[in-house]
Amino acid sequence: MASQRRRARAGSLSIENDPDHHLTGPFLPQTPLGSLTPRTASPVSPALRAWTSRPVSSWLRWAVQLKPAIQLLLIPLFLYVIWPYLTHKPNPFAAFFFLSGRIPSSLEHDPRYAKSYYDLVFLVYNIVFFSLVRQLIAVRGGGRLVRYFGLRRAAKIDRFGEQAYAMRVMRQLPTYWYQTKYFWIDYPHWDMKPELKRYYLMQMAYWCSELIVLGLGLEKPRKDYKELVAHHFVTLWLVGWSYTMNMTLIGNAVYMSMDIPDAFFAFSKLLNYLQRDRAKIVAFITFFCIWSYFRHFLNFKILWSVWSELPTFLPDEAKVWDASKGVYFVWWMRYQVFVPLALLQCLNLFWYRLMCRILLRAITTSTADDTRSDDENDGEDVMQN
Repeated sequence: MASQRRRARAGSLSIENDPDHHLTGPFLPQTPLGSLTPRTASPVSPALRAWTSRPVSSWLRWAVQLKPAIQLLLIPLFLYVIWPYLTHKPNPFAAFFFLSGRIPSSLEHDPRYAKSYYDLVFLVYNIVFFSLVRQLIAVRGGGRLVRYFGLRRAAKIDRFGEQAYAMRVMRQLPTYWYQTKYFWIDYPHWDMKPELKRYYLMQMAYWCSELIVLGLGLEKPRKDYKELVAHHFVTLWLVGWSYTMNMTLIGNAVYMSMDIPDAFFAFSKLLNYLQRDRAKIVAFITFFCIWSYFRHFLNFKILWSVWSELPTFLPDEAKVWDASKGVYFVWWMRYQVFVPLALLQCLNLFWYRLMCRILLRAITTSTADDTRSDDENDGEDVMQN
């Protein structure tokens, strides 16, 4: 037992002192812009490094090579363009680019959409699209710029715009700002505004692409690789289940609480690379407060709503499993919602503990110990061809 505790503590300390880590990195000193000093790689086990370095299957080359990704994206686009010249029937390739499931009875000025099997086509296409964007930004055209500013994960660049759009979506919903009782009032929420459905499916595609990145070892493996994989699995579990079970309002709220803090990572990292010590401490404190509010306070509020408000506000007629009516809230569904949210919160608390210790050290010492080495190289960058 004592040896297990020592290993766990050693793992935590290695994460805390890793300037490349996805969460703790922005809190640690970085190599200044223009410096040629290399940094050590994140300490990981040989078995984990071997797992993430295995050859990529020919079926997944689109995830690491530009040409297959572009080909996959262009084929349905070409077929969509030429279809009207071949026949006057509805274009089946529109589902790759546009939302499906428009409710015919919805108003023209207030269109509504239901789930559709064509959503899978839209989802798969956008998984490939996000893969292409990642490669273009991080590997080809913008790779030097991304690395120059310390944005080692290309997806961080896109997160600013995504969260502005997420805020716009939530403002249209009765759950704004975290009016949690509306998660359950008038359930099922199967008729979605187009902005909500598009945001849901795009987010699902993003997280699927992220999981593929981890699974293929396209990112340098971290000490908390298993926690990251668990986080992505739980996130996709929540996303897919909430969409299928018509719980999109609570799903959107979880999206917001989890994703908004991500938008501040890049800014914190940039200040660190610019060596703006005073500004970066202020940015760290701001980021820490935002993380605390969104990923803990609001997540606990959502958990409380699942446990306490659900029995009160959920309509009685929805407490059955009836796919024809889109209702699925039998007695055990409450635990199906609560358990993955609680698991997600446990993972957040694991990282929160590290962040608390690093932030305290940064505030009290104005800096943190730099564990970089001048004689070791951190290997390949985030993406590989």
